[in-house]
Amino acid sequence: MDSIDERLNRIESIIKKDSFRKNKGLGNEVGYYIFDYDPQNEIKVREYIEHLKNKINNSPNSSFKILEFDLYNIIIEILSEKGYLEKIFEFEKEKGREFTRKAINNLLKLSSESNLIVNYIKENTTLNSVVFITGVGKSYPLLRSHNVLNNLHQVLDEVPVVMFFPGAYSGNDLILFGTIHDNNYYRAFPLVE
Repeated sequence: MDSIDERLNRIESIIKKDSFRKNKGLGNEVGYYIFDYDPQNEIKVREYIEHLKNKINNSPNSSFKILEFDLYNIIIEILSEKGYLEKIFEFEKEKGREFTRKAINNLLKLSSESNLIVNYIKENTTLNSVVFITGVGKSYPLLRSHNVLNNLHQVLDEVPVVMFFPGAYSGNDLILFGTIHDNNYYRAFPLVE
């Protein structure tokens, strides 16, 4: 297997291909991709994403933009805007972590068609972009990535989506941190093998 540096360095050439951004070769199905990595490389992956975003988004010759959506930051932003963030801290102190997780799931409507995180990503995505989803590990256990992927598939179909996943992707299911199985099937492709 290639090193994390070799795998990261291949991302730019992949996402710059017109065929990638137009989803050619995938049976015209929208491209959903997973870049899995050892959680020990989290900082390296974050730094590379920031570097690549700056390079692509600030280039006058680029025909697309990278839009990064950090799931944890979205959770915090939505809870803050709705005035629930301080209440969530109180819930955790008074009622425990599991109660708080369930309350957040209900507040964000994670089990419904009006999933606030999915809607946030959809509403803030423009054509001629590549969506990077990050913050998967930071948002666990509040949010499971399969919930986002499965619901996003139904509403975002015009741009490719890449989820950066701290763990392993078998081609069928995701194993967060290399230990937590979610036992869900995904219609996603490995970005870099």
